[in-house]
Amino acid sequence: MLLEVPGLNDRAVKRACSPPSLWHVDDGRALFAGPLHRNDLHRHSVPVYLAGLYDSFLLRIDGSDWTTCRCAVVRAGTGYEFDMRGEPLAVVYLEPDVAGIDALAPLVSDASEVPGALIGRSGETGLLRALYEQRDARAGIAPALDELTRFSRRRARRHIDARIARAVKALQDADGAITPVGELAASVGLSPSRFQHLFTQQVGVPFRRYRAWHRLRTAIQEVIEGGSFTQAAHAAGFADQAHFSREFRRTFGAPASRGLRPA
Repeated sequence: MLLEVPGLNDRAVKRACSPPSLWHVDDGRALFAGPLHRNDLHRHSVPVYLAGLYDSFLLRIDGSDWTTCRCAVVRAGTGYEFDMRGEPLAVVYLEPDVAGIDALAPLVSDASEVPGALIGRSGETGLLRALYEQRDARAGIAPALDELTRFSRRRARRHIDARIARAVKALQDADGAITPVGELAASVGLSPSRFQHLFTQQVGVPFRRYRAWHRLRTAIQEVIEGGSFTQAAHAAGFADQAHFSREFRRTFGAPASRGLRPA
């Protein structure tokens, strides 16, 4: 059973405790939790779980009508935008070699399905809210994320092709270095064209788009550990801070200065 945090009134808890944004990045997952406003249309290279920590929020999938929800799961490559109106949002990013979107779908309750997304009126928020509020327990984030998806990961219908899983792991280990597609394809026994076709089929986005996501993960980790945006850009192989900032905005729908602040 997933952890729930007791409380008589979510909004009262939020008003009493409003910590800054939290980021966590590891090999298989990433987590953001913090107050946001309007994020423009953007697409992620991995499936994500969105949860309003204290209240519902406005969500729009690929230019459709705006809808009010508390939680949602969005497939890799699906465009979406949201308006949190300053309220805290948690976003869990799940890498394809860990599990697919099936591992996130059970977190959404009272849900309706639209192309590329599952939108719920309720869902799992208690564990994520606890992580957001309890900053002295950062060592517990990875185990908590394991707990969040453990049950559904065992029952997931889809398993990624082993060759693509190895390629994803190689990108994780590259720490932002730009691995040529031909080199990675050869390492898993595929031609470049076959590799790119299979990668898109299995992951949901083209290889180069996913590789760019891993460079961003490296940059975010650098900032989490106290680096400046310039240091983060160089660590992840971006030409300069402006290049990093453009890629961040394209991926998250908002500038890095809004949700990612150097320590």
